[in-house]
Amino acid sequence: MVTNVIRLVLATIFLGILLWVTTGRPYPAFADGKAWLWLALSALVGYVFGDFCLFNCYIAIGPRFGQLLMTLAPPCAAIAGWFLLGEALTWKSVLAMLVTLTGIAISILTRGGEKNHLQLSLPLKGILLGIGAGIGQGVGLVLSKVGMEYYSASIPSDAPAMMGSMLPFASTMIRAIVGFAGFFILLTLQKGLGDLKAGIRDKKGMKYATLLTIFGPALGVSLSLMAVRYANAGIASTLMALTPVLILFPEVLVNKQRIKPKEILGVSICMAGVAMFFLL
Repeated sequence: MVTNVIRLVLATIFLGILLWVTTGRPYPAFADGKAWLWLALSALVGYVFGDFCLFNCYIAIGPRFGQLLMTLAPPCAAIAGWFLLGEALTWKSVLAMLVTLTGIAISILTRGGEKNHLQLSLPLKGILLGIGAGIGQGVGLVLSKVGMEYYSASIPSDAPAMMGSMLPFASTMIRAIVGFAGFFILLTLQKGLGDLKAGIRDKKGMKYATLLTIFGPALGVSLSLMAVRYANAGIASTLMALTPVLILFPEVLVNKQRIKPKEILGVSICMAGVAMFFLL
């Protein structure tokens, strides 16, 4: 909770500076009420719900399995895109979802017990949090696309030339502001403001929070909105689902984690399912 509050404050500052340099306005200019409404909804679903689940999932089962469950984001984005935007959802997309779910099942299920029945190899709480994170990211991405369409329509013809290119970054700033407000309210209700003060005084923690902000909500999320603006939401989410593969090497190198062959097989099948969204 503390990490999310800090990173969204830093993201708002970084994005404000970037918009100021590129458009002359350190805030999301020209956004109308509908743009704010849909982007705020995307922040509540993607940041507050999704990231709350994701960060707690990391604590419960670790980032490698957390990101594996995040491969549920493309199917969720495809379903939400079909429901909200009328994007195509074919039988091939459904097949891709089933392949992805098979890969996840191989990674998180194991044989055990007296009758050698299948059972979870990870805590159920962590798995449910990971599923929630995948749903939050996928649905939040589609809501962001709706919000950006309203935002784009509200920009006047005499706006700065860079405003169109910087629209995803301005949209991310709106999401960061709303996300910060949501997490701050939750933290206050949990009487965690003392933890927030302690977190700010933690120099090592703040260093990593700053790096997390640059690569996460400031740059990564803005580029994800740029991708979803120019591509089908399911396809954009699919391309962003490569994290479970990219995270394997740092998990071994930094965290000294031992990766089992069945986990590699599960990730490979997940990636095959994710690729099917894009290739079929």
